[in-house]
Amino acid sequence: MRKSTVSSWALILLVVSTTAVLAQVAGSTTLGVAVSELREVATGWSARRQILGRTVYNEKGEKIGTVEDLIIAPDKAISYAIIGAGGFVGLGRHDVAIPVSQFSEEKGRLILEGATREALKALPPFEYAKAD
Repeated sequence: MRKSTVSSWALILLVVSTTAVLAQVAGSTTLGVAVSELREVATGWSARRQILGRTVYNEKGEKIGTVEDLIIAPDKAISYAIIGAGGFVGLGRHDVAIPVSQFSEEKGRLILEGATREALKALPPFEYAKAD
Protein backbone atom coordinates (compact mmCIF):
# COMPACT_ATOMS: atom_id res chain seq x y z
CA MET A 1 0.00 0.00 0.00
CA ARG A 2 1.23 3.46 -0.81
CA LYS A 3 2.36 5.68 2.03
CA SER A 4 0.18 8.58 0.84
CA THR A 5 -2.94 6.43 1.23
CA VAL A 6 -2.04 5.57 4.80
CA SER A 7 -1.35 9.23 5.51
CA SER A 8 -4.73 10.22 4.08
CA TRP A 9 -6.57 7.75 6.29
CA ALA A 10 -4.48 8.92 9.27
CA LEU A 11 -5.56 12.50 8.59
CA ILE A 12 -9.20 11.48 8.78
CA LEU A 13 -8.40 9.98 12.15
CA LEU A 14 -6.90 13.27 13.29
CA VAL A 15 -9.99 15.22 12.30
CA VAL A 16 -12.35 12.69 13.89
CA SER A 17 -10.31 12.36 17.07
CA THR A 18 -10.33 16.12 17.69
CA THR A 19 -14.05 15.88 18.36
CA ALA A 20 -13.61 13.74 21.47
CA VAL A 21 -15.16 15.13 24.63
CA LEU A 22 -12.52 15.69 27.28
CA ALA A 23 -12.60 17.32 30.72
CA GLN A 24 -11.80 21.02 30.35
CA VAL A 25 -9.69 23.13 32.64
CA ALA A 26 -10.18 26.90 32.37
CA GLY A 27 -7.44 28.49 30.32
CA SER A 28 -5.72 25.24 29.38
CA THR A 29 -7.89 23.63 26.72
CA THR A 30 -7.33 24.20 23.00
CA LEU A 31 -10.48 23.94 20.93
CA GLY A 32 -10.18 22.81 17.32
CA VAL A 33 -6.93 22.52 15.42
CA ALA A 34 -3.81 24.62 15.73
CA VAL A 35 -2.80 26.89 12.84
CA SER A 36 0.12 24.53 12.15
CA GLU A 37 -2.37 21.67 11.63
CA LEU A 38 -4.66 23.52 9.21
CA ARG A 39 -2.55 22.64 6.15
CA GLU A 40 -2.80 18.94 6.98
CA VAL A 41 -6.56 19.22 7.41
CA ALA A 42 -6.97 21.21 4.19
CA THR A 43 -4.99 18.71 2.10
CA GLY A 44 -6.45 15.56 3.64
CA TRP A 45 -9.34 13.43 2.51
CA SER A 46 -12.90 14.25 3.43
CA ALA A 47 -14.77 11.10 4.47
CA ARG A 48 -18.05 12.56 3.21
CA ARG A 49 -16.75 13.99 -0.06
CA GLN A 50 -13.97 11.62 -1.07
CA ILE A 51 -14.50 8.24 0.58
CA LEU A 52 -18.12 7.52 1.52
CA GLY A 53 -20.10 6.34 -1.47
CA ARG A 54 -17.01 5.76 -3.60
CA THR A 55 -16.79 2.73 -5.79
CA VAL A 56 -14.12 0.18 -4.87
CA TYR A 57 -12.27 -1.63 -7.65
CA ASN A 58 -9.85 -4.52 -7.76
CA GLU A 59 -6.51 -4.30 -9.56
CA LYS A 60 -8.18 -5.50 -12.79
CA GLY A 61 -10.45 -2.43 -12.81
CA GLU A 62 -13.56 -4.46 -11.91
CA LYS A 63 -16.12 -2.76 -9.66
CA ILE A 64 -16.43 -4.86 -6.51
CA GLY A 65 -18.43 -2.67 -4.13
CA THR A 66 -19.05 0.73 -2.58
CA VAL A 67 -17.74 2.34 0.63
CA GLU A 68 -20.83 2.57 2.82
CA ASP A 69 -19.30 3.55 6.18
CA LEU A 70 -16.09 3.96 8.16
CA ILE A 71 -15.77 2.38 11.58
CA ILE A 72 -13.84 4.29 14.22
CA ALA A 73 -12.46 2.08 16.94
CA PRO A 74 -12.78 3.11 20.60
CA ASP A 75 -9.13 4.26 20.53
CA LYS A 76 -10.15 6.78 17.82
CA ALA A 77 -8.38 4.98 14.96
CA ILE A 78 -10.31 4.15 11.80
CA SER A 79 -10.04 0.42 11.62
CA TYR A 80 -12.40 -0.68 8.88
CA ALA A 81 -14.28 0.47 5.83
CA ILE A 82 -17.70 -1.10 5.39
CA ILE A 83 -18.11 -2.18 1.78
CA GLY A 84 -21.50 -2.92 0.27
CA ALA A 85 -21.04 -5.80 -2.15
CA GLY A 86 -23.50 -7.28 -4.59
CA GLY A 87 -27.18 -6.58 -4.64
CA PHE A 88 -29.20 -4.27 -6.85
CA VAL A 89 -30.57 -0.92 -5.66
CA GLY A 90 -29.71 -1.91 -2.08
CA LEU A 91 -31.59 -5.22 -2.23
CA GLY A 92 -29.50 -8.26 -1.43
CA ARG A 93 -26.47 -6.14 -0.60
CA HIS A 94 -23.90 -7.84 1.59
CA ASP A 95 -21.92 -5.45 3.83
CA VAL A 96 -18.43 -6.55 4.86
CA ALA A 97 -15.70 -4.95 6.99
CA ILE A 98 -12.32 -4.50 5.34
CA PRO A 99 -9.25 -3.16 7.19
CA VAL A 100 -8.35 0.25 5.78
CA SER A 101 -4.72 -0.84 5.52
CA GLN A 102 -5.73 -3.12 2.62
CA PHE A 103 -6.82 -0.21 0.39
CA SER A 104 -4.71 1.85 -1.96
CA GLU A 105 -5.51 4.62 -4.42
CA GLU A 106 -4.46 4.51 -8.04
CA LYS A 107 -5.44 7.05 -10.68
CA GLY A 108 -8.17 8.42 -8.40
CA ARG A 109 -9.73 5.01 -7.72
CA LEU A 110 -9.93 3.10 -4.44
CA ILE A 111 -8.30 -0.28 -5.03
CA LEU A 112 -8.72 -3.46 -3.00
CA GLU A 113 -6.13 -5.73 -4.52
CA GLY A 114 -7.01 -9.38 -4.97
CA ALA A 115 -10.72 -8.85 -4.27
CA THR A 116 -13.65 -10.04 -6.34
CA ARG A 117 -17.39 -9.68 -5.80
CA GLU A 118 -17.55 -13.39 -5.05
CA ALA A 119 -14.75 -13.14 -2.47
CA LEU A 120 -16.54 -10.26 -0.70
CA LYS A 121 -19.84 -12.15 -0.69
CA ALA A 122 -18.04 -15.12 0.89
CA LEU A 123 -16.87 -12.98 3.85
CA PRO A 124 -18.97 -12.90 7.02
CA PRO A 125 -21.54 -10.10 6.83
CA PHE A 126 -20.94 -6.98 8.91
CA GLU A 127 -23.70 -6.08 11.34
CA TYR A 128 -23.81 -3.05 13.61
CA ALA A 129 -23.92 -3.70 17.36
CA LYS A 130 -27.42 -3.41 18.74
CA ALA A 131 -28.03 -0.63 21.25
CA ASP A 132 -28.91 -1.85 24.76
